[in-house]
Order: sequence, then structure tokens, then C-alpha cells
Amino acid sequence: MNTPPTTRTRVRRVATNAAYDSATLHAIIDDAYICHIAFTDDHGTHCIPTACWREGPHLYIHGSNGSRMLKRLMEQDVCVTITHVDGLVMARSAFSHSMNYRSAMIYGRFAPVPESDKAATMAAFMESLVPGRQADVRPGSANELAATTVLRITLDEAACKVRSGGANEEEGDESLPHWAGELPLRRVRQQPLRNADCNAALPGYISRWLEQS
Repeated sequence: MNTPPTTRTRVRRVATNAAYDSATLHAIIDDAYICHIAFTDDHGTHCIPTACWREGPHLYIHGSNGSRMLKRLMEQDVCVTITHVDGLVMARSAFSHSMNYRSAMIYGRFAPVPESDKAATMAAFMESLVPGRQADVRPGSANELAATTVLRITLDEAACKVRSGGANEEEGDESLPHWAGELPLRRVRQQPLRNADCNAALPGYISRWLEQS
């Protein structure tokens, strides 16, 4: 499903890299652990990283009830960004270098998740980190849930920008005697490190998580 661009989301610089479809947007969010949220308050403008996850057409975050940021996010429109760097693009000219990336920008206002849905939403967050983990931990207590604010923002006003491939060279640079190409980057999952006081066997879901590296 495509989301028509708005004045805020229309990509103007290298518009050919823009994407407004939900499949691209969801894939970028689902591959992220952290988003950055820009907002303002009496102390100025801030851009704060925070954990995020997606359920359906919403992006979710959470924090303490006393969080200054969470309070502001329910009072004003904000901008949420996510970026994955997939490679460094080497060109024969210094000014033709680039990066391959997947990025998303989401505009709107966060709203609180109802108290009745909070436990299920936090369980979904745990599953988004490592599938299978929620069933292997102590669930949040009533006091812990009461002290936590969970917010969500719709994905109705969003845009993605994606670049892949090699360098776009200036005419004539192809003949220069310099190396050109892409230096791919990827995230690697490493061996789990057990707590010194942990005697539990390594769960199968963690082994499966590791195999996905």
C-alpha cells in the first residue's frame, strides 16, 4: 500500500531514491533497534535515541512516566528517523563518493497506549528483540507496568529513501586510474556472553537468533 507524500515527506533531493510504500517502511523499522526522535521544549531542540518496535501500522516506544521527552511527544508533532548504513561507495572523484543506506522519516504525534493493552504491547517489544524471549522471562509486574508509559505513532505520514549499487561517476572519471566500488557493511551477531551467576542452559531461541547472523 502506497502512502502519498505530503509537504513534509516529499523527497526532493535525489527523488529517484524515494519510496512511500508500507512494505519498504515496515522492513526498515523492523530491522531497527533504535530510532531518533526530534522535538522541542523550553530548553531548545533535541534529537534523542530510543528503543523502538512496530506492531501493524504503528511505531512504539516506551519509558518512565516521569520522562520529559515522553510528555512533550504527546503535545506536539515530531519527526522520527531510522537509518541503516549498508555500504561505503568509493568513486574515482572525492565528491562522487556516497553511501548505500535505507532510511525512514515519520511525522506525527505520539499517543499513549491504553493501560489495558500495555502488558501485551511490552510483550511484543520483547519478542521483537529476540523471538521466544518473552516466554522465558518473568513478566512485568503490576507496579512496573504502572510506572511505564508506552506511546505509539501512526505510520500514515512517512517517507523512505534507499540507495544501493556502485558509484555514479562524473563524465570522464571512468578513465582515471583509481579504484572504484562498494565496501559493503553488515551487522554481525556474536557469541552470547553468560552472566557469571547464570547456570541456565543456552535456550534454543538464542541459538536460532545467533544462526540468523
